[in-house]
Amino acid sequence: MKQILTFIIAAVLLAACTSKEHQLRERASVLCQYLPNTDLQETSKAFMTADFYAVLDTLFHHLPEHEAMDHEWMHYFVTSNGSTIADYEVKEVKLVDETHATATIQVRQKWENGEFDENSDVEEHLLSMEKVNGQWLLSDFDGHKQDCIRHIAINRQEEALRQAMREYLVSEVGSHYLKGELCIPTLLIVSEKENEGETHVWCDTWVDWYQVSADTLKTVSGGNHSGCMTLKQEGGKYVVTAFEQTEDGSTFQSSAERIFGDHFDIFQGMHSNQNVREAARKEQLGEYVRLHQLPVRYYQDYGWPAVELNK
Repeated sequence: MKQILTFIIAAVLLAACTSKEHQLRERASVLCQYLPNTDLQETSKAFMTADFYAVLDTLFHHLPEHEAMDHEWMHYFVTSNGSTIADYEVKEVKLVDETHATATIQVRQKWENGEFDENSDVEEHLLSMEKVNGQWLLSDFDGHKQDCIRHIAINRQEEALRQAMREYLVSEVGSHYLKGELCIPTLLIVSEKENEGETHVWCDTWVDWYQVSADTLKTVSGGNHSGCMTLKQEGGKYVVTAFEQTEDGSTFQSSAERIFGDHFDIFQGMHSNQNVREAARKEQLGEYVRLHQLPVRYYQDYGWPAVELNK
């Protein structure tokens, strides 16, 4: 009788484990559909832990748009070639403890007609789940959460550095130009280096004053200021302590070669390419307009057609 009872208990436990594993597999399959792929869906919020969604929301909606070009992994957690659809298969699930589990996911790319892309390799990923209020939620994917947190911290430090540069350009450089309503610099960063508590930034910057006319920023005055800025942290924020600028006229090139040194070729490539300068200007003006919620759609230099800002 005792052996029969032991067998029954073992069978019940095995069935319970099998049922739990089946539920985790099904849940993992559902959660895969809410992984970011060029966009973070609003509906994903109900399928992610609050902290994981908050990190992704910061990446997708609160960092400059150009971040996607340099850090494509932020927008493509699973590789995609743009014309295929990711097909997810749960290979196995593991219960770490009562509230944490992992799922090994195999991913293949398939065409819109449902056929698999034979040229696409099978990728393997690790999906993490956490049980919150009785519901299994997506808590991480391939360790991206910590990658994202580090990236956000670096971006905030870089933005603090750039903000200090902008403030310096407005107050110390912009004050020498004919003033308009708004002074908005454009920063092109050539290189950065930290040395003994100081940060040196080699840059090609443009300082412009604008007048707001209806939905257009009209240029009043401005000019180019290239060189190397030195910044230090004081009271928890960056301040510019020096700005060595290139000279005007016939000594421009020799002064630029001296200041930029090994970075001269990069600087020259930026400085001499009007398309690069205007692309940076357009992007940074667009960010300024969005940040300050200005009813502006265009910017315009005197004698030139108006240029539409990025939406």
